[in-house]
Amino acid sequence: MSRIASLLLAASAFALSANAETIAITHAKIETASAAGTIEDGTLVIKDGKIAAVGAHVAVPSGARVIDAKGGVVTPGLFAASTDLTAVEVGGVRSTHEESAKLGAAFDVQYGINPASTLVPLARQTGLTRVMVTPVSPRGFGGDQDENVGEEFTAGTDSEGVAASSLFGGRAAGVVLKAGDTDPVFAPKAAVAVDLGDAGARVAGSHGAALQLLKTALEDARSYGKRRAAYENGQTRAYSLSHEELEALQPVLAGKAPLLARVHSAGDIRQLLKLAKEQHIKLVLEGAEEAWLVADALAATKTPVIIDTEQDLPQQFESLGARLDNAARLEKAGVLFAISGSRSFNELRQARFNAGTAVANGLSYAAAIKAVTVNPARIWGLEAKLGTLAPGKEADVVLWNGDPLETTTWPVTVIIAGVEQPQGSRGFELRDRYLHVNDGMPSAYH
Repeated sequence: MSRIASLLLAASAFALSANAETIAITHAKIETASAAGTIEDGTLVIKDGKIAAVGAHVAVPSGARVIDAKGGVVTPGLFAASTDLTAVEVGGVRSTHEESAKLGAAFDVQYGINPASTLVPLARQTGLTRVMVTPVSPRGFGGDQDENVGEEFTAGTDSEGVAASSLFGGRAAGVVLKAGDTDPVFAPKAAVAVDLGDAGARVAGSHGAALQLLKTALEDARSYGKRRAAYENGQTRAYSLSHEELEALQPVLAGKAPLLARVHSAGDIRQLLKLAKEQHIKLVLEGAEEAWLVADALAATKTPVIIDTEQDLPQQFESLGARLDNAARLEKAGVLFAISGSRSFNELRQARFNAGTAVANGLSYAAAIKAVTVNPARIWGLEAKLGTLAPGKEADVVLWNGDPLETTTWPVTVIIAGVEQPQGSRGFELRDRYLHVNDGMPSAYH
């Protein structure tokens, strides 16, 4: 049996044996991220992959494996609200990029997810248990950044240069980071992503033109949805999108999936809110450095926002109003928001550090914890199962050696769906392989 097959078999055996395990974490400071708030010295019980009980006076079930937290902090598993983890392996190697394609809105990122990514164990070491993998337009994602810009791509199918579809990145997918899980997508087609602002202007010529192209795309998809039979018989006007894209936008128009819009300036956000009202669609905003300027409108329309709280400099004209207390101001206005870091696959630990920075700039600690746990779940419609430490929820749990928002703190134990996860990584394997060269193995092994 090969080494790889042995490792896979061992991982499967590990998962199967651990699934039936009952675990009790005792003497923990429990941040529930729910209405129960913080439990200063509590016990959390996990059974059959779910949270069975949590509280200050919970009894440990007979036969349970006990983990003594010794005063450590327990939180829900962290949830990255928007990332390319599992869709990108090496930044400089284009063949490992699965986060964008030529299909526009029809692109479905779930088909490129790599469950064997060597970056998944690293993500677990930062306390992440779930991520939403969001595709980007081949020319998308922000300002004048070079990241993810591929001039070789022309999303969409119009050979005449009609570029409405190239605004779209495609459909997002929720991925669980459980070791040994070969089918980790648990929330397919969770949203359709579109890049506006400067990124949209690169396609359409200006910010306003990008919004006009988006409006045309939505109106075409709505017309198509009402006249499918006529479309199949060639009895409709020409649409700006392909058949596959028109189909992909139907859940957005029906309110079953949100439109994830990457937008930055207050002016663009106001225009987008107006468009969403006209089209009766749900929005999720990403970027939104100037969200604080339109916080009341975001709260009134119940529009959630994904922000990077470290974005406090006017790096682009569209983010002149960026400031460190964006999150605090959104909290005060009653806006639902999640905090991200770099969406990059290898820098996901930044999200919790950014939450700590937001606390230093006026955000409440409880809101910061929610912004990296339950709020992403709520934004993506998964709150009923994920995001808090409450009975009946999926047991995604992290035990930390200190305050999870501090840079020197790391997870001691990571549990996903009731299964304690291995702490190894590719880096650790290489360290161990070359640390002891006199182990009797053939020299070629080293």
